[in-house]
Amino acid sequence: MAGHSTEQADVIVVGGGLSGLVAATEIADAGKRVIVVDQEGEQSLGGQAFWSFGGLFLVNSPEQRRLGIKDSFDLAMQDWLGAAGFDRDEDFWPRQWAEAYVAFAAGEKRAWLRAMGHRIFPVVGWAERGGYDAMGHGNSVPRFHVTWGTGPGIVEPFERRARDAAKSGRLIFRFRHRVDALSITNSTVDGVSGAILAPDNVERGKSSSRTVVGEFALKAQAVIVASGGIGGNHDLVRANWPQRLGEPPKFMISGVPEHVDGRMIGITEKSGARLINRDRMWHYVEGIQNWSPIWPRHGIRILPGPSSMWFDATGTRLPAPLFPGSDTLGQLKYIMSTGYDYSWFILTQAIIKKEFALSGSEQNPDLTGKSWRMTLRRATNKGAPAPVEAFKSHGVDFIVRDNIEDLVAAMNKLADNDLLKLDEIRMQIEARDREIANPYVKDAQVMNIHNARRYIGDKLIRTASPHRILDPAQGPLIAVKLNILTRKTLGGFETDLDSRVFGAEGSVIPGLYAVGEAAGFGGGGVHGYRSLEGTFLGGCLFSGRNAGRAAAKAVG
Repeated sequence: MAGHSTEQADVIVVGGGLSGLVAATEIADAGKRVIVVDQEGEQSLGGQAFWSFGGLFLVNSPEQRRLGIKDSFDLAMQDWLGAAGFDRDEDFWPRQWAEAYVAFAAGEKRAWLRAMGHRIFPVVGWAERGGYDAMGHGNSVPRFHVTWGTGPGIVEPFERRARDAAKSGRLIFRFRHRVDALSITNSTVDGVSGAILAPDNVERGKSSSRTVVGEFALKAQAVIVASGGIGGNHDLVRANWPQRLGEPPKFMISGVPEHVDGRMIGITEKSGARLINRDRMWHYVEGIQNWSPIWPRHGIRILPGPSSMWFDATGTRLPAPLFPGSDTLGQLKYIMSTGYDYSWFILTQAIIKKEFALSGSEQNPDLTGKSWRMTLRRATNKGAPAPVEAFKSHGVDFIVRDNIEDLVAAMNKLADNDLLKLDEIRMQIEARDREIANPYVKDAQVMNIHNARRYIGDKLIRTASPHRILDPAQGPLIAVKLNILTRKTLGGFETDLDSRVFGAEGSVIPGLYAVGEAAGFGGGGVHGYRSLEGTFLGGCLFSGRNAGRAAAKAVG
C-alpha cells in the first residue's frame, strides 16, 4: 500500500467529466485553488461527453435563422414545459432551472462557447419532434446544434482551460482517486476521503482496475459532486424503473461505460443530501449492439430520420405519433406494454443511406475529425456513411435481404420465435406504400415525412425522398432489431440555482454542490419527465458554470 496522502484546496470537484471540468475551470479562473478527483485515469478526462454526438440545444441561433427557422424563448419554453410535465411539489427548483436554462440557451450560451473556440455544424437537427398538440411534448422547430468536432469538440475548450490552470498551480488533478466518503464538520461538508487505485492505462471507456494501493484525504471549503449518473449499473436502473413505463427490460445494452454506476450518488445521499425524481430516466429504444465494443454490453443509438417503418415484437406497427425521432419515452412505454423489450425497423437501402446516423463521437469520424470533405460524402456517397455500413455488415441486429419473405423469416430466426407473420407485415407495408403515390395522405407517418422535407436541413441530409418500401429499385430491404439502451438519469440532487445541495430537512447543506447528471442536470430534474434532446451537455455546462462561480465566491 502506498500509504495515506492529505491535501488542501479551496474547492474539491469529484468527477472529471464535462460538468466537473466546467466547474473547476470557473473556480480556477476566479483565482481559487481546486482539486479535481476522478477514479478513472487521465485518459478518461471529459467523461461521457467525450463519447457524445455533441448536440446542443440553442434557441434563435444564427444557424437557425440562416435556415429560415423562427424560434424564440417563449416557443422554446412552451416546448420545454410540454415535455417536462412538471407535476410534483419537488419540481419547484427543477422548474426554476428550466426557465434559467432556456434563457441561457436563448442568450449567452452560444457566444460564451464561441469565445473559447467552440464551433457548430451549420445544419440544425430536428430531434424529439413530438406529434401531439402545440402544448405537448416535442420541439416545434429544429434546435439540435451539432458541435463541429462532436463530443471531443465540446470537451476541448474546458480541458484546455483546465490544463492551463494546472500549469499555473491553481488546479490539481488527482486521477485514480476513488472517493468513498464526504467529510463533514459542524454540519458543513469540508472534504473527501477514499482509496488510491493502482495505475491503469486501459483504453478510454474500458473497465479499469479497482486494486487499492493507498488512501487519501482532501480538505476544502466546498465540495462539488460531478460524478454522473447510473446508466452503467443495470441493477440500479431496474431498481429505480418507474411503473408508468411497465416492467423493466430483461435485456438492456449500455450507452455508457461500466464505471457510470451511481456509486457516488449513494455516498452523497448517505451524507444527508436530498435525492429527488429518482424514477425519472432517459433510455433509448433504438439501441444496437456494438459489433466492436469498448465497454461491457456496449450499445450505440441509431439517430433515425422519419421514414423507417417501426414494428413491435409481435409485428404490429407502432401507433401515431410514435414515429422515428418523435417521442423517446412514449415509444419506450409502448414497447414495454407489449410484453417484449425489443422492436424492429424495416427500411430500404435508400432510407439507411440518407437517414441513419449513429450516436457517438467514434461513430462519426467526419464530424469528429472536422473533415468537410468526409462530411460532404454523406450527401454524395452511394452507400450509407462507413460506420453505418459497417454495422449493416457486421452488426448482429441487422438483417439485409432482397425480398420481404426472406426478410421476415430471418427476423423470426434472429428473435428465436415465430411472432412475425409474413402476411400481416406485408399487408401493413403495402398499405403504407399505397399512400406514397400522392403528396396528400392520411397515413400520419407519411404526413410526417412530407413535413420533414419542407425543412431544408432535413431535405438535404436527413430525409429520403418518399418511396415505396417494397420498390426493388430502392432495395435491398433491411430490418434492424432495436434494443433498450440505458443512458441518462433525469432525477438527481435537489439544488438551488447556485447548485447548492439541499438536505433531507429542506435546508442547504453548507459546502456541498452538485452538477451535471448527479443533479439531474440541474436542480434535481430540470428536464422533468422528458428531454427535448441536445439538453444534456448544455445542462452540464450550465450547472457546472453556476456551481463553479458560486463556490468560488462563497470560499472568499
